[in-house]
Amino acid sequence: METIYKPKLTRTRLSAVAVHKYLLFTTALTLSLSVAHSQSMVSPAPAGFDAMQLGAPHGKIDTLTYVSATVGTNRRALVYTPPAYNKSKKYPVLYLLHGIGGDEKEWYNGGQPQIILDNLYAQGKLVPMIVVMPNGRAMKDDRATGNIMAPDKVAAFATFEKDLLTDLIPYVDGHFPVLKDREHRAIAGLSMGGGQSLNFGLGNLDKFAWVGAFSAAPNTKAPEVLVPDADKTRKQLKLLFISCGASDNLLSFSKRTHDYLAAKEVPHIYFIEPGVHDFKVWKNGLYMFSQMLFKPVNVSIFPMYGAAPSGVPASTNIPGVKYPQLLPDNRVMFRIKAPQAKEMVIDLTKKFPMQKDTGGFWTVTTDPIPLGFHYYSLIIDGMPVVDPASQTFYGMGRMASGIDIPDPDGNFYELKNVPHGQVRLVNYYSDLTKAWRKAYVYTPAGYDEGSKRYPVMYLQHGSGEDETGWATQGKMNYIMDNLIAEKKATPMIIVMDRGYATDPSKPAGNGAGMAGNIFPEVLVKEIIPFMDRSFRTIADKGHRAMAGLSMGGFQTFQTTMTNPDLFAYVGGFSGASFLQPDTDITKMYNGIWADAKSFNNKMKVVYISIGTTEPERMYNGVKGFHTALEKAGIKHVYYESPGTAHEWQTWRRSLNQFAALIFKD
Repeated sequence: METIYKPKLTRTRLSAVAVHKYLLFTTALTLSLSVAHSQSMVSPAPAGFDAMQLGAPHGKIDTLTYVSATVGTNRRALVYTPPAYNKSKKYPVLYLLHGIGGDEKEWYNGGQPQIILDNLYAQGKLVPMIVVMPNGRAMKDDRATGNIMAPDKVAAFATFEKDLLTDLIPYVDGHFPVLKDREHRAIAGLSMGGGQSLNFGLGNLDKFAWVGAFSAAPNTKAPEVLVPDADKTRKQLKLLFISCGASDNLLSFSKRTHDYLAAKEVPHIYFIEPGVHDFKVWKNGLYMFSQMLFKPVNVSIFPMYGAAPSGVPASTNIPGVKYPQLLPDNRVMFRIKAPQAKEMVIDLTKKFPMQKDTGGFWTVTTDPIPLGFHYYSLIIDGMPVVDPASQTFYGMGRMASGIDIPDPDGNFYELKNVPHGQVRLVNYYSDLTKAWRKAYVYTPAGYDEGSKRYPVMYLQHGSGEDETGWATQGKMNYIMDNLIAEKKATPMIIVMDRGYATDPSKPAGNGAGMAGNIFPEVLVKEIIPFMDRSFRTIADKGHRAMAGLSMGGFQTFQTTMTNPDLFAYVGGFSGASFLQPDTDITKMYNGIWADAKSFNNKMKVVYISIGTTEPERMYNGVKGFHTALEKAGIKHVYYESPGTAHEWQTWRRSLNQFAALIFKD
């Protein structure tokens, strides 16, 4: 036998569950099975369940070859023997089956059952058992190649019942130290293998007493065929475990089996968890099912296993569209129909390959996504495009899809029943750029009802974004509405302009970023005068602020520090100034920081912020600037947003703080 087990470290995911009751079984049913009332529930897999644990003893995976009279050839299977395997002992056996697109190595390659089982053994949660992973496609060419849905290949999965019962089980019984009775033999599988497990297990209760089906596929027989005699099934079956992802397209096959079994009062576990048709669900199924095997069974706790809440549509979806969905652990489920596509990938913080089902739907569930707003792309056959199910946002230098992961502490930017301001679009002609430009202007609640004048904040976006960013991605207007309603901020006008501007008479490349960008000049010479003419502003330094994120933060300091007579309040969010270790800030911006006392008297608030998980260069640069300001005696507010990166959640939090500090006596 060829040893192929090479343990490796993996990343982990956490599944969530919410309990519901579907049927309480009678006392007679409880007594019909072996019951240990002290037996507790098995919880869903925790973080780290599928990552190799240091110090845990390891089992071993080998390849076995057996003669199949059914197929007329030699066939292969993998076999896992537990830690401290001893040929002088007798072990129960679990037959673990793969899906329609796999073979005997699918579990090994996709699910790494050896790591899951090793960890459970180390925790004392498993009865030592042998696990056999066969090829469930019983035909001479049993590889998962070509058209896996070809009629002969599909039929071979049904043929495997005979191969299993008459060839493989006798081989295992004859070559391994196993307990050969039905009470010590289990069968389980994923997808097509889940259907096989129900078909073969429930159809041969003289051979199997333990049956598990994870995301059972359409090959599952009708429940009345699976269980024609409910009384007999109740007497013979030790455990029936059925699990599936709540957003799996094949959920209906598990549900119809569950509904029939419940109606017939056949004890079983029906466990629905957040997820789709993937190994996240199947690994959790193995984790839970394996712990229940070959132990006394307490059916009184079966109703406590139940359906976890499925995801909810993302707030950024096109109205009425179900997917993408947010799961309770902040994973995101995507489901897109594209039958002609050859490859689809979701690019959201990293790339997540999608899987195609027979209906032409592509699905994937991501890792947990950090709180806040994130751009993403749908990559179809190598081409990044927007997701047709998502609203679009200008970011990444183009229109992109976006998703907003709710922050439990994010009520400061939620839409509330408070007086609301307005975000207005204004157009103006720029003599400097020889072009029409536009800006978005927030006016606070009550602006149109009187003659009152207001202070002004000029609020800038980052690189790859535009003047729409703060009002759409940043929720700026909700933040301000809530702050003003709570009397935490002074009512103010906020101007959001496009941070790119070029002088057509000068060669300036594409105008992106800072090189060749004359936006500070446009702001000072054109935008501020235009806004003072067009809106009821208080047009003096003491009532004018400027702030920005990332590139906008650099522009803010470039503009305000070279025009200190125009601004009294300055904010840089994830962007202000990156300093070299030997930089003398007292020489920057015409020496404005050389006289700290003079500067501190002129500037009322200087605010800088950074997310704690931003890229190292960016984090160190902003924090270094903060340290340099402290050393120079420049008064300022420094904030680190916990757990956020170079993203809108950092900037939403920063605006919420900065706006509450300015225009105060």
